[in-house]
Amino acid sequence: MTSVVRSANNDNIVWHTHQIDKAFRAEQKKQQPCVLWFTGLSGAGKSTVAGVLEHRLAEMGYHTYLLDGDNVRHGLCQDLGFSAEDRRENIRRIGEVAKLMADAGLIVLSAFISPHRHERQLVRDMLPSGEFLEVFVDTPLDECERRDPKGLYKKARAGEIKQFTGIDSEYEKPLDAEVHLSAGHNDVQRLVDQCVDVLKARKIIE
Repeated sequence: MTSVVRSANNDNIVWHTHQIDKAFRAEQKKQQPCVLWFTGLSGAGKSTVAGVLEHRLAEMGYHTYLLDGDNVRHGLCQDLGFSAEDRRENIRRIGEVAKLMADAGLIVLSAFISPHRHERQLVRDMLPSGEFLEVFVDTPLDECERRDPKGLYKKARAGEIKQFTGIDSEYEKPLDAEVHLSAGHNDVQRLVDQCVDVLKARKIIE
């Protein structure tokens, strides 16, 4: 079946609506698709929390996929640099991929700094209401610098990396995230418990 919805970029491109849709895939997997968007400073623990949460959900029998910032730079976004324009395009592409994965019926976990509110809103607007959950991994800058798992803060302080988020480039904290994790010195399992509680409260999982 072919939809009449046309691409904004080309009138000759149309969206194909298939017989197997999101509702069928979600019912098949016995879960409610959503995108959990982990945002925070470099070193805040986004990937760590998302990874442990994915493992917890898998143990509970749910179908997930974790999109990590560094991993997508190796393939999907390897042609992009770190200019403001390229960073926006990086988030746009990830948003589109997350949307497709949610359409496949998955619980998608995305771990990206995504420092600007308008970029995160861009992804939120791609999805139906209630399907995008912003997870703010709130770790103080000094703690992120102390951890510095990739040595990036040290390089940024030495001037070797320009426009590094939190140092010479702004990070805009979420104003009303669905999940706010005070992650500075809290145990990872406790943070994951908090995420699971929100997912249960929203009836995404049982």
